[in-house]
Amino acid sequence: MNPNYQLPIANYQLGLIGYPLDHSLSPRIHSAALKSCGLAGDYSLFPIPPEDRQALQALLARVRSGDIRGLNVTIPHKQSVVAFMDDLTPTAQAIGAVNAMYMRGNKLIGDNTDAAGFLADLKKVNKETGAQGNKSALVLGAGGSARAVVYALLNDGWNVTLAARRLEQAGQLAKSVASYRLQVTSYETFQPSTLQLLSGQAFDLLVNTTPLGMTPNIDQSPLPENILLPKDIMIYDLVYNPRETKLVRDAKAQGCRAATGIGMLIEQAALAFELWTGHTPPRTALYQAI
Repeated sequence: MNPNYQLPIANYQLGLIGYPLDHSLSPRIHSAALKSCGLAGDYSLFPIPPEDRQALQALLARVRSGDIRGLNVTIPHKQSVVAFMDDLTPTAQAIGAVNAMYMRGNKLIGDNTDAAGFLADLKKVNKETGAQGNKSALVLGAGGSARAVVYALLNDGWNVTLAARRLEQAGQLAKSVASYRLQVTSYETFQPSTLQLLSGQAFDLLVNTTPLGMTPNIDQSPLPENILLPKDIMIYDLVYNPRETKLVRDAKAQGCRAATGIGMLIEQAALAFELWTGHTPPRTALYQAI
């Protein structure tokens, strides 16, 4: 049991903020978590466009009132909701993004379970494939998910290079982890410079945090067509819908180890569920739900 949770309640109202949310697997995962832990409750989707601040504030008011026990946060709100929190956990503060929120006393707390969820699944995948850890990683993208991934890798002793189209956004991310040595470089999808980036350095891990390849654009990839990947590189694509993205499919075709973000989705969800309820859901039940 998590010692930080509040007094038990009879019915757990939980949910997810994001936009769009048509393909979210979170309701299945958290419904399975509630059932496996013997708890009553519901998990609802709250699709709120990024410009609708009024709807966002109204939803957060329901958390403050106790009507909703806890909320997950996904694209495009992970960074924008920070301004509405009364306090941030040290992890969320360091990452600069929130993916879970809840009340602690009379304060609305912003937390982040993405970093721990990503690292837990990466280590699981590496163990299953016999890979060596803690070397050099290339992270594509500089949004809220990238912040969590970079934070997790740096704290685990990796050398990290961040490649992003929006260098200003990447620079802000680098500033947030200024105590670490993070390399930042320009990255343009489908451009020859991508080939030079991958061939010019010996990366052991490539993590895609961009939405390229996500349903319905399943024929897209963040890498150029017919790119020759380094032999021993591990590809981790945070996109999990479809279950096998073009990036992962192409990597496996070249004999590379590759995984989508479904494991990270499960891990971060289970950690958030523990924060909200104090109960640890069995991972097998969550995988079976999807």
